[in-house]
Amino acid sequence: MIGLGVAGGALLAAWLLTGDRGKKTKAFVSKKADDLKQALNKQRAAFDDSDAHYV
Repeated sequence: MIGLGVAGGALLAAWLLTGDRGKKTKAFVSKKADDLKQALNKQRAAFDDSDAHYV
């Protein structure tokens, strides 16, 4: 079953990266990666734990 999943993923990646779809796929993936980086940086910058917590 794992082999079928890997083979299916490889076929999907090959199909997405060939021809005109390749340019569109690469642009889509890079845009989403940039959006994710910005979201993670924003999330980290917003965290402020400067209050003291006593037990």
